[in-house]
Amino acid sequence: MRVDKFLKISRLVKRRTVAKEMADQGRIKVNGRVVKSSYDVKIDDIIEVGYGTRQVKAKVLDLRETTKKAEASDLYELVD
Repeated sequence: MRVDKFLKISRLVKRRTVAKEMADQGRIKVNGRVVKSSYDVKIDDIIEVGYGTRQVKAKVLDLRETTKKAEASDLYELVD
């Protein structure tokens, strides 16, 4: 699954187009490397998303094509 789609489905980013723009600006890292929006996310990857001055790190636990809002947080686990 593409990283921009995963961020949208997991609700870490509200819109896929916003996630794509963030990746194009180099604000998304997977396992410590800056990636493009087309990067293929795998289970156990560590995704870092830069929101201005704040960084969010999340470990991928599951990949799904669609999810309900209540189940979105089951797709990842926040990491310090």
